[in-house]
Amino acid sequence: MTAIATWPGRAETWLDERGKPAWIAAMVVGFIVFWPIGLAILAYMIWGKKMFGKSCMGRNRMHRGAVMASSGNSAFDAYRADMLKRLEDEQAAFGAFLDRLREAKDKSEFDAFMEERSRRRAEGAQQGETAD
Repeated sequence: MTAIATWPGRAETWLDERGKPAWIAAMVVGFIVFWPIGLAILAYMIWGKKMFGKSCMGRNRMHRGAVMASSGNSAFDAYRADMLKRLEDEQAAFGAFLDRLREAKDKSEFDAFMEERSRRRAEGAQQGETAD
């Protein structure tokens, strides 16, 4: 391959070795030099998974794993398990409460619609009789 074809790969490797700040700096310089270059780097970072890649996802996974890991203290682990179970139960109860609220609101809106519809029909029928 020619040097022209390989320099983008070398640049990408060089930026990857230096991490996300290097990619952001390259994008900013690209915008300063000629805005389409910065835009192209930004698009590559987004679609190439450079911006929203490993670091954010790994940190979130680590946090979730740490929540379920044993602390070494059996009393605390039992308390935490009980508290998590209670919170899950409360969340389920609150979800059911919200469902009942939505159903009640939908029913009242539907009832209001049906009353309005029957009132319009009655008014239409009265106007039809007076027009005769």
